Amino acid sequence: MTEAPVGDTSPVFLVAGEVVGDLARDCMWLDVSEGLGGLRRLEAHFKAAGAGATGPPATVLHLDGSTVDLGSDLRVAIGTPDAQRYVFEGVVSALELMLDDGDTPIAGVLAEDVLMQLRMTRRLRTWTQVSDADLASSIASEHGLQANVEAPGPRYDVVQQLNQSDLAFLRERARLVRAEIWATGRTLHFRTRTARQATALTLVKGAELLSACFTADLSRQRSEVHVTGYDADQKQIVDERAGPDVVRAEAPGGRTGADLVGRVFGSATTLRVREAALNSEEAGSWARAEMLRRGRAFVTVQGQTNGTADLVVGSGLTLDGVGEPFQGGGYYATHVRHTFDRTHGFRTRFEAERATLNEVS
Repeated sequence: MTEAPVGDTSPVFLVAGEVVGDLARDCMWLDVSEGLGGLRRLEAHFKAAGAGATGPPATVLHLDGSTVDLGSDLRVAIGTPDAQRYVFEGVVSALELMLDDGDTPIAGVLAEDVLMQLRMTRRLRTWTQVSDADLASSIASEHGLQANVEAPGPRYDVVQQLNQSDLAFLRERARLVRAEIWATGRTLHFRTRTARQATALTLVKGAELLSACFTADLSRQRSEVHVTGYDADQKQIVDERAGPDVVRAEAPGGRTGADLVGRVFGSATTLRVREAALNSEEAGSWARAEMLRRGRAFVTVQGQTNGTADLVVGSGLTLDGVGEPFQGGGYYATHVRHTFDRTHGFRTRFEAERATLNEVS
């Protein structure tokens, strides 16, 4: 979602495809956020008093359906006039009115992207002879969505969805094969990180990057992940392991947490007991996915920029001017939050992770 919008102000609100200038004029606060599990959310506050508003208990601005209403298709762009991008597309799911003694009435608008449909649908059912990619494609079709799927993994004899929403179920399946979920328009994406395409950005401390907090944490790192089970067809125990080589294979260089934790604390093996694999293919896939989940999050950063509309979940980041051992590329954005208010203007807060710590000479 990085195409240029039709408007030239920030933020720009489109309702049912039409620019609504009154929403931009009255916007006091805007928050758009998304993480690796998908479901982009928007919350916005608008001044609800002014020309045409008679005030409570009568109609106030933006709550009479004249600008936006429950169920409205909402699209929002933000950014400087020369770098404005769409950051939200979804449906209005809630309206609020906030009244405080002596203050201007505030109209609140809350919206979610198309994955809201999956969040609101809860099921109990059984699947047979499917892969996780098959499950994602099938669920997308059930909700009238297009599917963009690329997540290699095992084919299962039986998979059960036990009193879960479709979104919660897909998030669980994605975790097992280290896939990510997100939506653009009416398309559901279910893809591994290496197959996800997003922007590549360089953020420089003192320029775009206003603040950042880095952490290299060994407490959740493991030198080995162990998954067991029982193969009834072969009548034998399933026992598969994944080690530091899984993380090292996709690391850009430097010291990985999987390597360091073994040197610092000795053997650090985790046994996955939440899942019981039914064959070696399942166990191996799950072990590698869990090893990657931990290893990729060895180095984390929470940062804020002066407004970067091109920054999305999945963006590859290079952070300059931050000093060793955190300097350089290889960061992957895992959570992005775009905000706008009348005091600070446009700001982007993000979380990102990297598997390695730079070598310090």
